[in-house]
Amino acid sequence: MIAIIDSGIANLRSVQKGFEKVGVPSRVIKEPRLLRDAAAIVLPGVGAFADGIATLETTGFIDPLRQEIESGKPILGICLGLHFLFSESEEFGLHKGLDLLRGRVRRFPDTVPSSDFGLRSSPLKVPHMGWNRVQQRRAAPIMHGIPDGSYFYFVHSYYVEPVEEGVIAGITEYGLPFTSMIWRDNLFATQFHPEKSQALGLQILANFGRLAHG
Repeated sequence: MIAIIDSGIANLRSVQKGFEKVGVPSRVIKEPRLLRDAAAIVLPGVGAFADGIATLETTGFIDPLRQEIESGKPILGICLGLHFLFSESEEFGLHKGLDLLRGRVRRFPDTVPSSDFGLRSSPLKVPHMGWNRVQQRRAAPIMHGIPDGSYFYFVHSYYVEPVEEGVIAGITEYGLPFTSMIWRDNLFATQFHPEKSQALGLQILANFGRLAHG
């Protein structure tokens, strides 16, 4: 069974339905003790960083989640779930994250340099919403069988800036190149939404399911 953490700010049913479509058993959980019995864990989230971290803390998920990650259990963060893994976020002030990966969550700029030698700036529509390509920097196991440069669905105003480039598994361009996927040992996370990314997104969930069950 894959445990989907109820962070209070995610469309959990869509993630669970994605796993159902690929035949992977999953369950939304509200009790941290149930993480021990799960084969793998999904940490989803949409909305504000500070609210999400506060919910994880008040519901008692933070320490048990850390313990399961340290034990080597596969973890998949989705969207805001990716942001939670980092040291801190600049969203509506400076807020501490789980600090499992060193780095900061930053907002997309309102403008970006134009192609005419940087003499002008062009407005950048924020949030970044819709389909965009992921260039694979490393062959992460959750991307098995998925062509480089494939399109996935994004909805976000903030992106992660890792300190260690070695954790970056995918890059996407939106005004600037940003990290859209990370992988370190048993820790995986995507900025895009696999559950909203049709066939290739479902392939990611199926790949993660296979990791969970050895």
